[in-house]
Amino acid sequence: MGKKVEVVITGIGVVSPIGVGADSVWQALLEGRSGVRRLDILDGSPLPPAIGADVPQLDASQFVRPKKALKVMSRDIQLAFVAAELACQQANTGPGKVDPDRFGIVFGADMISCELEELAPAYRQCMLDGTFNFGRWGTHALGEMFPLWMLKYLPNMPACHIGIAQDARGPNNTIVAGEISSLAAIAEAVRVIERGAADIMIAGGTGNRLHPIVWSRRAVYYPAHWEGPPHQACRPFDLHRSGQVFGEGAAAFVIERSEHAKARGAKPLAKILGFASSFEPCPKGCLPRGEAIERAIRLALASVGLNSREIGHVNAHGLSTRHDDKIEAQAIARTLGEVPVTAPKSYFGNLAAGSGAVELAISLLALQHRAIPPTLNYENPDPDCPIQVVHGSPVPMKVPTALCLNHTHFGQAMALIVAAPDF
Repeated sequence: MGKKVEVVITGIGVVSPIGVGADSVWQALLEGRSGVRRLDILDGSPLPPAIGADVPQLDASQFVRPKKALKVMSRDIQLAFVAAELACQQANTGPGKVDPDRFGIVFGADMISCELEELAPAYRQCMLDGTFNFGRWGTHALGEMFPLWMLKYLPNMPACHIGIAQDARGPNNTIVAGEISSLAAIAEAVRVIERGAADIMIAGGTGNRLHPIVWSRRAVYYPAHWEGPPHQACRPFDLHRSGQVFGEGAAAFVIERSEHAKARGAKPLAKILGFASSFEPCPKGCLPRGEAIERAIRLALASVGLNSREIGHVNAHGLSTRHDDKIEAQAIARTLGEVPVTAPKSYFGNLAAGSGAVELAISLLALQHRAIPPTLNYENPDPDCPIQVVHGSPVPMKVPTALCLNHTHFGQAMALIVAAPDF
C-alpha cells in the first residue's frame, strides 16, 4: 500500500443561529448565548407555539452571485452558499488559486420543503366543491407554478450552486442521510481526495427544520415539551430534558491534500484523522439501541490507531430526547470512559443535515482555542447518561483532538476524528 494521504482543513464557513462566521460563533459559545427563541412561523395555526432557532437577519444577496440565482434558491441553499463562500474566502481558493478541474464538492442536505405560499395558488385551482381534485393538477394547477420552482427544492442544488460560484468543476455529489449527512459528506470528500480524483474539496451540510410541514409531523421527531424560557428548552443529557428543538443552519469546509495546501501557501486549521459509519437494524416500531454509535466510535479509533486517552473531547449528537441521549451517553461511556463531552445542540437545536457540519465547526474552533465549550442547560445529571458533560464554563483541552458523533433514529451512526495541525 502507498503512503496514507494526509488531508487537512484550510477553510471554515459557518452560518448558524448563534452567529455567521467563526468569530461570532465562538464569541456566542464563550458567552453561553443561545439561539433558541420563540418563533412566529406557526402563529394563527392550531399547532402549539413554535420554539426554535433561526439565523436572524441573514442577507444572502450580499454573498450570492449572480444575484438572480436567488430566485431558485430555497433557504437551505442560501445557508449552504453563504457557508461555502465564507470557507473559500478563508482558504483563499479564488480564481487562479486552484485547478478548477481538481476542485470538487460533496454536500449533505435534506429533502427540502416547498414554501406554502408558492403552492397555494395551484392548490386553489384544484379545489372543487370544497374538495381537492387531483385530476385538475395537470390542466389547471401547473399554470400557477413558477416554471423553475423545483430547482429551489432539489437536495442536490446546494452543491450545484456552490460548484458554479466557486468554479469547482471536479466531482460533485450530494448525500441525503438525515442527521449524519454532513459527516458522511466530509468522509466521502476525503475518499475522493484519497482516490486521486481531486486535490481540494468543499464539504459540509445544510438543513432547515423551521417549516410548518415539519411541525405538522412534529410527533415523529419527539419535540421538546417545555413551558419555561425558550433558551432553556434544549437540554442534552440533563435529567429533565423533554425533547428536541428545531433549527436551521449550515457549515462548509475546504479540505485538501496536505501537500497541495502547502504548495499554495494555505494554512492548515486542522487534520482529518479518520472516520467510520455503522448501522443497526431497527424493526418497525423499535428504536435504536446504540449499537451503531458504539461500533462507529470503535471503528473510527481503529482506523487511525488511537485509544480513548488520545481523544480530547467528544462532540456529541446530544439531541435532548430521553432515548437518544441515553443510548449515546452509554455508548460513549463504554468506549471512551470519562472523556469530556460537549453538546452544541443546546445552543441551536437540531439543524437536520446541517447539524454535523455546524457542530464540527465548533470543535474545530475549540481545537484552535484549546478550550472545550460548555453544554447549555445541563443542571441535573441523569444516572442513565454516565458521561462527563462540560457545563458552566469552557474547560482547557488537554489533548487537541475531537471525536464528532451524529446518528439518526433509523439506526445510522457516524463518527469523525479531527486534530489540531500539530497533533
